[in-house]
Amino acid sequence: MNIQFIDPTLVSGWDEDILRFPETSFFHSASWAKVLKESYGYDPEYLTLMDSGRLTAVLPLMEVSSFITGKRGVSLPFTDYCEVLTVHKESSNVVFEKLKQQGGKRGWKYIELRGGTDYLGDVPPYTFFYRHELDLSIGADKILRNLRDSTRRNIKKSEKTGVEVRFEGTLDALYEFYRLNCMTRREHGLPPQPFRFFASIHEHIISRDRGRVALALHDGKVIAGCVYFHFGRSALYKYGASDRRFQHLRSNNLIMWEAIKRYAGEGYGQFCFGRTEPENEGLRQFKTGWSATERIINYYRYDLRKNTFMPAGERISSAANKLFSNMPIPIARAIGAVLYRHVG
Repeated sequence: MNIQFIDPTLVSGWDEDILRFPETSFFHSASWAKVLKESYGYDPEYLTLMDSGRLTAVLPLMEVSSFITGKRGVSLPFTDYCEVLTVHKESSNVVFEKLKQQGGKRGWKYIELRGGTDYLGDVPPYTFFYRHELDLSIGADKILRNLRDSTRRNIKKSEKTGVEVRFEGTLDALYEFYRLNCMTRREHGLPPQPFRFFASIHEHIISRDRGRVALALHDGKVIAGCVYFHFGRSALYKYGASDRRFQHLRSNNLIMWEAIKRYAGEGYGQFCFGRTEPENEGLRQFKTGWSATERIINYYRYDLRKNTFMPAGERISSAANKLFSNMPIPIARAIGAVLYRHVG
């Protein structure tokens, strides 16, 4: 066996190779690696295991080096989940041991894994999120019948009030989404991501037909938007935003339904709603209303100085949320442009 650390953005045929693994997601793709590398300057160090010239294991990882938050290895920054890909389950332990050695050499404080319960077993997670998945293979008609009654009513209400959904792939459409995203992030008490991040998403994902922007319009005004990615036979809802003044029109329900219909009609087998924080019960209820299957995503942190997994940590404080929720958007954007690469 041959173990190497590689940069998938420089490897020809990377996506074709990883699509052979059952657990492969969009987040394992070279497109996502390019976005993170270009937007935040992270160094991709994907640990790969080769056997007789064949890729048999992959642990995606990027080094985050910050004078504010320190130096660590993350699999992967700004990523909902990222399982180790293996042909044989026992390879996961070999890969992780090699990763610890690499972390020690590089001077990382810790290694963060976003997934890994299958091989870490009873190790306590540092934190956790919910993940919701919908089977698209049953077809749009059956999916519609399986929806929660309130979800179906909200879709019909949005249609009756004249909300229109458009799918677009232009940078202008993404900027319309970003305008709404800045508003929504402020409501959640978070700074918005820098626009260069979304510009990179357009260049490496949307313009290459691996994603799409959905915009909801009412009386010609964009009132809500979503960004979706797709890879292999799976589709992913990654970002959503809306103008709270039009919440009564239930445009978020209509956008999601139109996206699900489209992906089901195009032959995709699975639709993922992304991760949900456990304290965000409203978003969790919205996703379960689509009859999606709920799973737990465990995040783990391994302290390389103490050679042990770290206990559960605290989330962003309410004081920080309150600060950003009252901050003017231009100032929040400026802070986000500086801050995000340090917190990945």
